[in-house]
Amino acid sequence: MVATLALASAAVTSIALYRGSSEVVPGWKRFVMPGPLSGKHAFLSDRCESCHTPTKGVDAAACIACHAPSAGDLGKQSTAFHAAAAGQCSGCHREHIGGPRPIRMDHASLLQVAMPPAGGNLFDRTADRLAEDLKEFLGLPKSERREKAELDCANCHSNRQPHRELFGRQCSNCHGLAFWTIVGFLHPSPTSKDCAQCHQAPPSHYMGHFAMMDRVIAGQEHASVDQCFLCHRTDSFNDIKGVGWMKHH
Repeated sequence: MVATLALASAAVTSIALYRGSSEVVPGWKRFVMPGPLSGKHAFLSDRCESCHTPTKGVDAAACIACHAPSAGDLGKQSTAFHAAAAGQCSGCHREHIGGPRPIRMDHASLLQVAMPPAGGNLFDRTADRLAEDLKEFLGLPKSERREKAELDCANCHSNRQPHRELFGRQCSNCHGLAFWTIVGFLHPSPTSKDCAQCHQAPPSHYMGHFAMMDRVIAGQEHASVDQCFLCHRTDSFNDIKGVGWMKHH
């Protein structure tokens, strides 16, 4: 009897919400809300139907309707890939996990948009998505092999690429997908004198500050801008030989 009443109550609530809006059945949200919205979308906390469509879930059309005024930003190199992924917003922009902004970059989702599985049918894409979500939920490692092989990392990340293509365009040879930093990176020998091949000196080194302050502090009054090794240690660019940690740029 209790189960029947509960089922009937759920059915009545669902019908009321389907035909009305979030405010039709007071207090129902606390039973189904999976977590807080991000700070940017917090104003929608009491208006679920702004993003969710009955029987469909989150509808990308709702996202696009709100963010259409920012379409000009798609022309920027760093965000141009959104044009191809316009219908898959929730793959990377996940809500109900709090935080200031709903951004969790998921290269697997990006790959599904750019290069769908063989056949490209909805079942294959859904199965891949469920598998990735389940691995994330269980804390299992994901295979990054396909993403690294088929995504053009250098094209998307060229605006943050400090190597000036000295190491080629195969970013995945050194970098993972979860973090841009390289775990276990071994810096060239401290005796190396070719630092300037990879490191660009800060703007102050090309001004009077370099001669008046930097060279004097480091005790290298005749150093040139490309002789990084005379003043800097390889554990950190801000660790100055004979002086210690300094960050004044």
